[in-house]
Amino acid sequence: MDRELAASLGLPEQEDKKAMKVKYDEEVDVLTIELSDASVEESDEDKPGVILDYDKEGNIVGIEILNASKRVQNPKSVEYAVA
Repeated sequence: MDRELAASLGLPEQEDKKAMKVKYDEEVDVLTIELSDASVEESDEDKPGVILDYDKEGNIVGIEILNASKRVQNPKSVEYAVA
């Protein structure tokens, strides 16, 4: 949203941060959760079929779930909530 419009509506100013992304590739049955737009420096298969991606500082920047249709109730649906 445009900063001027947000200010005119009395909304708090937002930082320019990229949004988290969730993607499901049905063709290869992989669910990918991108937590950050930082480059992936290293990946580690934490558990069989669950890959954690790390940036150069060691922060988790992504999660990949292989064979997602067998591990996730509905990989094509995402519910988002802020608490």
